[in-house]
Amino acid sequence: MRAKLELDRALAAHLADIGRELAGCAEPWWLIGSAAMAVHGAPVAVHDIDLLLAPTDARALLQRRGVPVEPGAASALFRSDIFATWEAPPYRIELFAGFHVREGQGWRELVPETREARAVNGVALFLPAVPELIAWGRLFGRPKDREREPLLAALLPH
Repeated sequence: MRAKLELDRALAAHLADIGRELAGCAEPWWLIGSAAMAVHGAPVAVHDIDLLLAPTDARALLQRRGVPVEPGAASALFRSDIFATWEAPPYRIELFAGFHVREGQGWRELVPETREARAVNGVALFLPAVPELIAWGRLFGRPKDREREPLLAALLPH
């Protein structure tokens, strides 16, 4: 197993702020995407912070932040019952609730099966385990997901 990378200070501070705010959620939540990979120790660039929440918690967070609650617009690969983006310098935050991925002709809701706690600046963040992030990347099949797979796989015990 390779040594874990240290998180960028600005990212770590921002993630800790988010973790403190989400500590009051009634339902489980997850940090997903590149930020989750970085917290695990993968050497990936983080341009935004993706959060997966339960709909009730998502609505409450968006209301506190003053971000309009709208149904997420579907793409060819993804859709979300609630999707919101807001700029929270230094990172953009993307929030998903009722997140689905296209499989064949239908849609499957993605709810992580794993939930690992990781402390960042003393604050608990919750993310899917590395094998689940790899499986999601394979399911998504985008070029960036294929590029990230070996970076994640290197974090697994050999």
